[in-house]
Amino acid sequence: MSSSSRGCHSASVAGDALVAAIALSLVALATALLLLCRRMRRADKENSGNTSGGGGDGDDDESSVTAMLHAARPRPLRDIESATAGFHRSHVIHDGPHATVYKAVSPSGDVFAAKRVHPDVVLLNPGVAFGSAVKSFSFAGRHPNVVPVLGYSEAPGERIILTEYVAGVKTLDICLHGSAPNGTPFAGLLRWQLRIRIAAGAARGIAHLHGATALGIVHGRIKPANIMLDANFCARVSDYALPFPLQTNNRSGYDDGEGPPCKESDVYAFGVVLLELLSGRRGEEGTVVEWAVPMIRAGRVGEVADRRVAAPRDMRPIERMAKVATACVGNGRRCRPSMAQVAAILGSLQLPPCI
Repeated sequence: MSSSSRGCHSASVAGDALVAAIALSLVALATALLLLCRRMRRADKENSGNTSGGGGDGDDDESSVTAMLHAARPRPLRDIESATAGFHRSHVIHDGPHATVYKAVSPSGDVFAAKRVHPDVVLLNPGVAFGSAVKSFSFAGRHPNVVPVLGYSEAPGERIILTEYVAGVKTLDICLHGSAPNGTPFAGLLRWQLRIRIAAGAARGIAHLHGATALGIVHGRIKPANIMLDANFCARVSDYALPFPLQTNNRSGYDDGEGPPCKESDVYAFGVVLLELLSGRRGEEGTVVEWAVPMIRAGRVGEVADRRVAAPRDMRPIERMAKVATACVGNGRRCRPSMAQVAAILGSLQLPPCI
């Protein structure tokens, strides 16, 4: 055999060996993926057992907030009933038009919030894939300005969403419009730099929801009552995980009246919240937009500013926030800024973000 033919033969053998090695690697990879899929499928079956009161193994690890945070798994209804003393009124944190929120304490001492959807809302939405929707929300909620979803429970006529319990919490609605037991308005505590910080934090939370998945999560119910403030006044967006198309008779206030909820309608609602932070007036009736926007456009921001708080020496950050608010509420859906843009502008005006 000539040297040239031997060289060709060696190259052919080397090529065959390379092809064989690649083929074996692909087979090994496919086998590993198959085993992984089977394991995940088996874990899903184990986790999606009976959650109506008879399922669950009752282990302390299963009832821990940490375990729920990583998995957002279904929880037995009997565990939620026990943690809320049978949904006793003394455990109620908030009673809204669509759900009641309870403070829940597990046998191991973990504290979380249980949002129990009202029965009429459940009956009106029989085809909603509740568990799958809540699981998707749980992955989106891991952000310092979003109250995370920890798990859920469902049974005939029952839909419950489990979220983190925010200690020392007050809603922005209470802080802007409520009073202490001695009659002193809470709003006096919200200095201008703190209001800007709250606005920027809430904007970051909503922007995170909008970009958290391929299609994004539309909140649909943005208002001061759904913005939590912890003991450090860090804004935490809540009440975004109700996977039902809720109907409302309020076509003003936080609703732009241009159609079904979407990211752009969230922007409008947040603009109303900004106007409330600026003026201290309530936004439910829609009059704050009609009253504030013409004055802001005329450069009369000082007349809009909440007079319960001393005016800052430098009004430029307040004026900038006012212009952002008008961009959110003063344009149609196609011309509004995105929440990411709003968050970036407000973030440039405020103190360091929450950690």
